Amino acid sequence: MYSEDFVILDKRFERYVMPNVHKETLYTGTRWAEGPAYFPAGKYLIWSDIPNDRLLRFDETDNSVSVFRAPCRNQNGHTVDREGRLIACEHQGRQVSRMEIDGSETILASHHAGKRLNSPNDVVVKSDGSIWFTDPTYGIDGHYEGDKADSELGGSFVFRLDPDSNTLTAMVTDFVQPNGLAFSPDESLLYIADTGATHVENGPRHIRVFDVGADNSLSNDRVFASCTEGLFDGFRLDTDGNLWTSAADGVHCYTPEGDLIGKILTGEVVANVEFGGIKRNRLFICATRTLQCVYLNTQGALRP
Repeated sequence: MYSEDFVILDKRFERYVMPNVHKETLYTGTRWAEGPAYFPAGKYLIWSDIPNDRLLRFDETDNSVSVFRAPCRNQNGHTVDREGRLIACEHQGRQVSRMEIDGSETILASHHAGKRLNSPNDVVVKSDGSIWFTDPTYGIDGHYEGDKADSELGGSFVFRLDPDSNTLTAMVTDFVQPNGLAFSPDESLLYIADTGATHVENGPRHIRVFDVGADNSLSNDRVFASCTEGLFDGFRLDTDGNLWTSAADGVHCYTPEGDLIGKILTGEVVANVEFGGIKRNRLFICATRTLQCVYLNTQGALRP
């Protein structure tokens, strides 16, 4: 009934997958696919090929793939802000930047307390215009995804950039390696992955969730889910509050309660996902050497 691409662990997953729908491979040829961001107005997706220092562009109108930007300072995570501009996390640049509508570039954040950032990894924009991003050390750990360097901050933090004052505030400072992050559909919760197991024996391989106050304060920190295959990296939420996250064997789907109810198998380690398409029901999957996708019976969450 269902494609072999789907693993149904709980009957609740059945409502989100459809019979006779199969996963597709849209492109092959990246070294490490990451950072997908969908532009509805143009019907295209951009994503990173970090070691090859380029951004690629998939055009939904004709299924073509082209180079969007190269070099790109080893960009990793991306998002699209409320004005339709691309926000980028740069490993080599060690900064968060914004591509303006005319193609020019604005540096949004590069230092905290007078010290250079490590290598911004993933980013989201809240409905109040604030920009939240994670800053682990992956881009400065070696020369493969950036330039090897020592951390000036002495830690890996989660930051918030205020849209009015441009003040950069470290919101969370106790992660080993903060990675993917996303808000719940109503922005009352903030989910953040910690992939610290890459650097610490028996280190974290989980997603933590925080309550978000009206003043953007974070509280009630708890572990939302621990990865059963490899590590979590990037993820997105749907309109029901389910979390669709990367893992070593594919994409894992968690309910708002933290129950793993199903998987999409990809055959490669997944780094990140993005909802797109005209109806926001197409899940794009960055899976190491490939860009894959699948249509689901749900939609990606919209910001309030």
